Amino acid sequence: MTAIKEIAGAAEVRSAIAGIARAIAADQAVTSGDGEFALVGLYKQGVPLAERIKRELEEHTSLRPVLGELDISMYRDDVGLRSALPLISETRMPFPMENARVILVDDVLSTGRTIRAALDALTDYGRPGLIRLAVLVDRCNPEYPIRADYVGLTCSEDPARKVVVEFAETDGADRIYSAEWRRTFDRRK
Repeated sequence: MTAIKEIAGAAEVRSAIAGIARAIAADQAVTSGDGEFALVGLYKQGVPLAERIKRELEEHTSLRPVLGELDISMYRDDVGLRSALPLISETRMPFPMENARVILVDDVLSTGRTIRAALDALTDYGRPGLIRLAVLVDRCNPEYPIRADYVGLTCSEDPARKVVVEFAETDGADRIYSAEWRRTFDRRK
């Protein structure tokens, strides 16, 4: 049985999401001018996180971001190394990408490989004017020179452990935990 280590419970997850929303609202590069920007959630857990951030912004500010969903499965550098084919989800970009202000949203920033793939996928839809990154958890162990602009929590788990985020909407409860990670290939996520 895999040993699970609790990192954050429901109250801490909600507080972290509220903190991300406050940081976004305070970022003049994103919110100035017409105030239009998009939150683009990365499948799988970045999507409900983006929805939560959007809800928080709409409840506590006058900001009304557009919501997009991005599947990066075929952009990953490990797609040919995995034992199973990736599950492909529908990408939705209900806004023009040219010169758009975009905040990519993901649950965990680990090595930076997922975000590198997201940048490639996003720019296939056009040339945004600004891209920021919001993550619920920053593991602080990047392999790529990628840093988040808005971070809910930081943790320094052993790279042999996977950090897992669960949301009430998709998993029945809000929580963050780490577990042993059985890899089918040599690279970290």
